Amino acid sequence: MPWILLLFAGLLEIVWAFAMKQSQGFTRLVPTVTMVVAMLGSFGLLAIAMRSLPLGTAYMVWTGIGAVGAFAVGVLVLGEGAGALRLAAAAMILGGLALMKLASS
Repeated sequence: MPWILLLFAGLLEIVWAFAMKQSQGFTRLVPTVTMVVAMLGSFGLLAIAMRSLPLGTAYMVWTGIGAVGAFAVGVLVLGEGAGALRLAAAAMILGGLALMKLASS
């Protein structure tokens, strides 16, 4: 169960990062409110997951999901570049997440 909570916490991190971008520096109300709600949910789920998971593992997985997810949203939704080096960096983060999960089992 803590891994599922951590996954949802990471997904909410993607939501709040995207909403922050859409808020245009907190000048748009709906994206700003969306960001705050998603941020609170993300931190809350992370805190619950940390009851059972080690700090380093939980935090690394949470930030990794957020980082790779935000990168994917940037490329797929916002039209940001996806050059070979950026894709390789994202793949290395995913590899690190997989190794961390294996090490925790």
